[in-house]
Amino acid sequence: MKHDEKKPIVGWIGTGVMGKSMCSHIMPLASSTIVYNRSVSKTEDLVRAGAIRANSPAEVARQSDIIFTIVGYPEDVEEVYFGKSGIFTTLQSGKILVDMTTTKPSLAIRIHERAKEIGCDSIDAPVSGGDVGAREARLSIMAGGTRETFDTVLPFFNAMGTSVRLQGNPGAGQHTKMSNQIVIAGTMIGVCEALVYAKKARLDLEAMVATISKGAAGCWTLDNLAPRILNHNYGPGFFIDHFVKDMGIALEEAQKMGLCLPGLALVRQLYIAMQGAGQGKYGTQALILALDRIAGSPSA
Repeated sequence: MKHDEKKPIVGWIGTGVMGKSMCSHIMPLASSTIVYNRSVSKTEDLVRAGAIRANSPAEVARQSDIIFTIVGYPEDVEEVYFGKSGIFTTLQSGKILVDMTTTKPSLAIRIHERAKEIGCDSIDAPVSGGDVGAREARLSIMAGGTRETFDTVLPFFNAMGTSVRLQGNPGAGQHTKMSNQIVIAGTMIGVCEALVYAKKARLDLEAMVATISKGAAGCWTLDNLAPRILNHNYGPGFFIDHFVKDMGIALEEAQKMGLCLPGLALVRQLYIAMQGAGQGKYGTQALILALDRIAGSPSA
């Protein structure tokens, strides 16, 4: 295959609910796109669109100039980067690593330090916006790293998101995402409790949501997830399992800083109870089910 020398070869690892859409947006900016996912079937749409399937993260790293990753958990990031078939086994100098997974700030720093030893650079760039934001290229992207590397990768970020900002040094993107998740936890329980209350008061729930979303209560969760709740649609979006992971990281980081975040701890416990009920693969909006159980009423 003949490559456009003016465009980099881009590698993409992780083609799940969000990664597949995100990768599709950046493909026009690459001379070719190399994709890998543990579940091979999840790469099929991208391969049909012109991507080349790889058999391991190491193979992606060997062939690509810029390598993007977005996987599930910190242990998945560890395996993708540091595992026996991981990126660092074949990475050569001059390449750029971009981890868009929500993971531990300390892990982002480890990746950066290892990349620098090889003569590469890295950016931690977690995202917010869920499946809709990924599909519609309206993500918020929070980056940590050097200005020079950020500027190099910025065209790719702009192809995926509408709000892109360098937050600081390596790890700063992940700390910003933790702040984001703390807000989401509080907002989600507020929206769900409002729906439980309004239902008990025998309000028209659609009318209530339409009204309060235009006032001071207006937020992304009301606009995007409250309608799913009203339609009894509890699919992801964003998995409860992944949100519990994120809240755990935020609480761990808070403990390191000597902070107490009681609201976040409460919401996480409610979601852990949902995991115990076998609902970990539901979307985060399914919190309404737990609150309905506590209230002793059927779901909204």
